[in-house]
Amino acid sequence: MSENPSPTPAKARQVRAEAGDAGQRLDNFLLRRLKGAPKSLIYRIVRRGEVRVNGGRCKASQRVAAGDWIRIPPVRLGAAAQAAPPRLDAALAERLEAAVLHEDKQLLILDKPSGLAVHGGSGISLGVIEGLRQIRPECKELELVHRLDRDTSGCLVLAKRRSALRRLHELIRDNRIEKRYQALVSGVWAKNGAVCKASLLKNTLQSGERVVRVSPAGKSAETRFRVLRRLPAATLLEARLITGRTHQIRVHAAHLGTPILGDAKYGREADNRRARELGLRRLFLHAESLRFAWEDGMLEIRAPLGPELQRALAALAEETSE
Repeated sequence: MSENPSPTPAKARQVRAEAGDAGQRLDNFLLRRLKGAPKSLIYRIVRRGEVRVNGGRCKASQRVAAGDWIRIPPVRLGAAAQAAPPRLDAALAERLEAAVLHEDKQLLILDKPSGLAVHGGSGISLGVIEGLRQIRPECKELELVHRLDRDTSGCLVLAKRRSALRRLHELIRDNRIEKRYQALVSGVWAKNGAVCKASLLKNTLQSGERVVRVSPAGKSAETRFRVLRRLPAATLLEARLITGRTHQIRVHAAHLGTPILGDAKYGREADNRRARELGLRRLFLHAESLRFAWEDGMLEIRAPLGPELQRALAALAEETSE
């Protein structure tokens, strides 16, 4: 691949995608080549049409194909942005190592801790992907396959090879990766389950905060809920994602009248306050399992509820049973 290596080129450059880039999202492609650029900047230059694929306008979410010519505009970054990401401290490195659920030559799957972003940006200097690249420096092609919200814990898949990334993205597009979450919601479910198909519209506020609303103008979305356990004032649900929209489970749960406990964005403050008093200090949403065809069979990975959520669940059950 031929390109100007300067971090602040004087003019736009044309970069040709190679076979190893095929299947990668355009925003990720740009992040790898504009070292230190925040994602907000990447989205802005794409939205303004400053980035072009084969001469045409494009979206940050579109997939790059081998042979594509990508126009990258001149981008000036401050000294802090151009600097290498901060070194991973020993405690976080140990935490990430302990979180690994499965690893082979192509995949790395971990139980992402709540409170840890999957990538840096928007004031976050170091996320899961930056940390794992430091822990696994030999994995030159390590990439996130999908994302989890910062406050959501559980199964997170990373690809160690571009070929694996392409295959996994194909599985996601064909809805052949079964994702199941556990969520503790406020309120009581009379039925054993429900299917929510409310369309979701994503908005970005001036502050950069993402807010998703139910809207007929939004993208189609589907979540299948099943009751796992009933408490007098709360319900533990399994949520199976059929689509993967931003904040989908959180917004669908709130739309059904039972928001997830600990959800500061879409939940009810009175319910969240009571849950905090009983020890719930985070969003009660956990990516509990993944299942998909891989190699010669089915790969199934589970991440049971962590001690923090187990304790909060026990406290809520004891309190509401009195």
